[in-house]
Amino acid sequence: MSDAQSAAEVFREAARLNRQDPLLRGAVLEFPDYGQLVMTGDLHGHRRNFARLQRYCDLGQFPVRHVILHELIHEEPATLEEPDMSHLLLLEAARWKCEYPDQVHFLQSNHELAQLTGHEISKGGRIVNFDFENGVRRTYGPGAEDIEEVLRAIDDLLESYPLAGRTANRVFISHSLPGARTMPDFDPGALARPITRDDLGRNGTAYALVWGRYQSEAHLESLAKALDVDLFICGHQPQEDGYAVVHDRLIILASDHNHGVFLPFDLRREMTLSRLEGLIRPLAAIE
Repeated sequence: MSDAQSAAEVFREAARLNRQDPLLRGAVLEFPDYGQLVMTGDLHGHRRNFARLQRYCDLGQFPVRHVILHELIHEEPATLEEPDMSHLLLLEAARWKCEYPDQVHFLQSNHELAQLTGHEISKGGRIVNFDFENGVRRTYGPGAEDIEEVLRAIDDLLESYPLAGRTANRVFISHSLPGARTMPDFDPGALARPITRDDLGRNGTAYALVWGRYQSEAHLESLAKALDVDLFICGHQPQEDGYAVVHDRLIILASDHNHGVFLPFDLRREMTLSRLEGLIRPLAAIE
């Protein structure tokens, strides 16, 4: 078996495990009222921070600890000549899922949705979708058939991602939340059923969820009522200092730089925004 075939097999197995996740209800992961959940921000190919996260989680020693991953792909290399190799981080994460299928979980994000659906994203003078595929070709070339097998397997993985997580202590977890521009296309009821291709399109619920920005206090209040939750934890919106608190409802995390953070919290305890904020930890502190 070639390296490409081996990687494709890992991606496909992780996709299968995502679809069979025992916590999955419709398009939402429903977490139990015990143990711990570790939420991350966007990682964008940051393999060093991912390694730190794995060391902290130590899932083999903590079987009731869960970790959520999202926005793993589309790194921003230092120069236009350097390749985007974030597919290697995606492969590491897929292997982690295969090793700990009941503890490692993915969520849909705007960059991964864009890669899946062919919606071009321009960033730093690059079309990141093309750069991502070129990184795959650089790693597994020159056999075209093997490369296409890897790309199809990656698509299978990306399509298997649920949209959100919900905890018994009333925290809603997703890559982002609908903002003013995408709120009209967001149907909270769609979270109760499996995701369709229509949900992933430009006017679909998944698109509205993962692309939303700049949520107002009124929008967060409306979403909290519609989803029957109190608090939100997301990524998506860049945070130079690692995180931000928005309207006493929402914490936004970033994990893709030297000031990146993560947020572990107890699934049994009642959560307040101030308690969650106090639990945020810098990834750089993990030895």
